[in-house]
Amino acid sequence: MNRIRLPGAAVLTASFAAGGVPFANIASTRLAGTDLREVGSGTVSGSALFKVAGFWPLMVVGPLEVGKGALGPLLAGSGRPVLAAAAGTAAIAGHDYSPFLRGAGGRGLAPALGATLVLAPEGVGVLLAGLIVGRCARQTGLGCFLAYLALGPILYRTRGPAGLLTAFAVVGPLLIKRLTGNKPPARRSPEAYLRRLIYDRDEPSAANDQPR
Repeated sequence: MNRIRLPGAAVLTASFAAGGVPFANIASTRLAGTDLREVGSGTVSGSALFKVAGFWPLMVVGPLEVGKGALGPLLAGSGRPVLAAAAGTAAIAGHDYSPFLRGAGGRGLAPALGATLVLAPEGVGVLLAGLIVGRCARQTGLGCFLAYLALGPILYRTRGPAGLLTAFAVVGPLLIKRLTGNKPPARRSPEAYLRRLIYDRDEPSAANDQPR
């Protein structure tokens, strides 16, 4: 029996829409009465949910945030690698600039993990290693940035050009979100944007390891 293949436009639309569903913010408003856009850095993410609602809501929402990044690549299927990679990008972009939150969103790491899990599972370990090492060193942004830089060479070694395509598809929207942030920097200078790119924050001090 032939499998039904969705048109590419439908796959990308579904992926972007799924990525835009703000599970963390929905849980935060229902359980803690808090809109994550209005606290801290304004980032809508699992870590922000943990701060306002605790561990167990994150345990429920975390897999949903990751899973929405996997949906588009799964819908694309293994026979359409370019479409699958583009669907991963669409999911991350939907999370970062959610149409359900008037363009607000998170940093995109959770859906990036989901997309990478489908496209190149070994890449998940690279991304998680950057996150964990960065957290331990109180330099989460830097740790993740180094993981993003390493993802392309590692996936190229394991999967060739298809792996490099996956790395670009995943890392591209993550870096764009770092540069744009939730609001413009206080001073729009090359140094300010370089700090955002590398450390994912505006303040130079490592004592406040918080994204914008």
